[in-house]
Amino acid sequence: QVQLVVESGGGLVQPGGSLRLSCVASGNIFRIYAMRWYRESPGKQREEVADISTHGATRYPDSVKGRFTISRDNAKNTMYLQMNSLKPEDTAVYYCYADIRTSLLSSSRPYWGQGTQVTVSS
Repeated sequence: QVQLVVESGGGLVQPGGSLRLSCVASGNIFRIYAMRWYRESPGKQREEVADISTHGATRYPDSVKGRFTISRDNAKNTMYLQMNSLKPEDTAVYYCYADIRTSLLSSSRPYWGQGTQVTVSS
């Protein structure tokens, strides 16, 4: 069994503020490949906001580039999302995702963590 758990970070913050999300993978893990953060807000499709490869290469959409930073600690099977200069349009439920392989003989498959609400409002 593999679980992804968003351990900390969601909440209410004023515009211009910062939050840090963390997501931990636990269980029968052989290897973790890509890790990502997504967000979903009412009336909008789920949007990928950050991607990080096994070796640390990152990718962001223009909407968050320069404000959000994704990182990972492979020894701890943990991923982070540092969000700075937050805007009201960043308000959404944020989800973590990881592509995880549970054994040498199996293929990797996607796992999702539970969502965490981020609200940016004065």
